[in-house]
Amino acid sequence: MRRMKLFYGLFILLASQSVLAVSYPLPPEGSRLVGSVQVVTVPQGNTLPLEAFAAQYGQGLSNMLEANPGVDPFLPKAGSELVIPQQVILPDTVRQGIVVNVAEMRLYYYPKDSNTVEILPIGIGQAGRETPRNWVTAVERKQEGPTWSPTPNTRREYAKEGKTLPAMVPAGPDNPMGLYAIYIGKLYAIHGTNANFGIGLRVSQGCIRLRNDDIKYLFDNVPVGTRVQLIDQPVKATVEPDGSRWIEVHEPLSRNRAEFESTHKVPLPLTPALHAVIKGEGVDALKAAEVLERRSGMPVNISEPAHSFGVSKERL
Repeated sequence: MRRMKLFYGLFILLASQSVLAVSYPLPPEGSRLVGSVQVVTVPQGNTLPLEAFAAQYGQGLSNMLEANPGVDPFLPKAGSELVIPQQVILPDTVRQGIVVNVAEMRLYYYPKDSNTVEILPIGIGQAGRETPRNWVTAVERKQEGPTWSPTPNTRREYAKEGKTLPAMVPAGPDNPMGLYAIYIGKLYAIHGTNANFGIGLRVSQGCIRLRNDDIKYLFDNVPVGTRVQLIDQPVKATVEPDGSRWIEVHEPLSRNRAEFESTHKVPLPLTPALHAVIKGEGVDALKAAEVLERRSGMPVNISEPAHSFGVSKERL
């Protein structure tokens, strides 16, 4: 198990706690379902924000908000239950190298010659500075103590807020790239952070942001030349070997400013392959419609009769 630092308020360090392993055994042939959902109880006298629980259990803030509608992100209520969405459907693509699904804000790493997958939460580019989608590239190089050279546009945006950015920000505590960077292609990087906030949010200038323990793990284990694929799959579906049909629905990323500012939900991109699962024989149509509307970010069995997945409870 790795250690993660939990921050409260204005990123004040509180503690270092063990997190549940994010390494999952790959499922058997024909299956894409891994992990299991947990429910934990917020302890009495809690003073930690939702971000602290997200970090403790290896989740992004968006993952926790999707799974727990109505939760107070600043101070979850003591005694309330939090769903930890640690069950996922693997993306519908090759299980090789790094796969980044920007829609669910997760990074999947398939170590070579291993029967496991590492699933890590990420922060991505803010609206107007999107992280690339539908792109296959590779790890070009790695850098400990990276420098940051903000683009002219970035410097102008900061200037509008009365902040002056230098042409180059040296390595150190003021560098938003954190302590490690893995460069993919020529213009983008997978890197850490100096804030330990924003994982599971659209906050970066287009790069992929991880918590510091997670980027350290990738930096130490991902070799140069590793294949990297960026995809955009807000809806994932699978027909499991036992015939059960599952779908996992996330809120899609807004495609333009109008969608970003709208109070309406972004339409779901349902491909013919997804329709084949969702509308296939033996599907509970009402439940499928509810799952598509709810967008919980968790796999749900939509087979008829529906079978609920196992949920374990843990008291913090």
